[in-house]
Amino acid sequence: MFYIAAAMEVGSRQGKTCIIVKDVAGFFVNRSLAPFMSEVTACVTDGVGLEQLDKAMKSFGMPVGPITLADEVGIDVSTHVGKFMQTKSDLGDRLAGGNPHLMSKMVEQGFLGRKSGKGFYLYPKDAKKGAPKVINPEVASVLKEIVKEDKKVSIEDIQMRIISRFVNEAAYCVQDGIIRNPTDGDIGSVFGIGFPPFIGGPFRMVDHMGAQKFVDMMLRYRDAMGPQFEPCQLLKDHAAQNKKFHPY
Repeated sequence: MFYIAAAMEVGSRQGKTCIIVKDVAGFFVNRSLAPFMSEVTACVTDGVGLEQLDKAMKSFGMPVGPITLADEVGIDVSTHVGKFMQTKSDLGDRLAGGNPHLMSKMVEQGFLGRKSGKGFYLYPKDAKKGAPKVINPEVASVLKEIVKEDKKVSIEDIQMRIISRFVNEAAYCVQDGIIRNPTDGDIGSVFGIGFPPFIGGPFRMVDHMGAQKFVDMMLRYRDAMGPQFEPCQLLKDHAAQNKKFHPY
């Protein structure tokens, strides 16, 4: 406990808002983000445009869209993290449904994101500050191999498919004792990835939506798309008991 207290004090002195997380692959934020990003590539496979993905998640309240996020982090870094989570984590089907070849093919072609001048978007050196980003036309050849058909996914389904997988994994983190409680999960999500603060975090979202409605939504997605949408037992229990994560 001394080491935990010391680490919390160091973080606090740095102006950070700290939470305690068990030492597992991805810890909390990246662990929850892995299924989220898997669903992003699943949406691309279903014909959702790159700019549409960014716009949909920004309109949901995220600070940046997932395509821009990948470019900023680095496509090579995102690919490495994805492979690490596939091989080193115990998430199993919870990582299913996506297409890991999308970013791997981009790395092969040197499209690493902002740092290489090309990723999903183009980053010309002479671009004026605030100029709108332009999709990298060379990514089109990669997408032709990935996109099988345009399933005309609605904006709401884009948002809910992607965010529900983050929320579900966050709930697993409480269920499995990776984080101490829902409050820590909400704090880590808002400060760690910019989960819309006006929603309050994944657990506040479930409380606001209602656990039963959230579980029913995930079950519909599971039946349509596969076991990656199976809601965790903790969410099912809250739905059955009409229980909230935050009773106030």
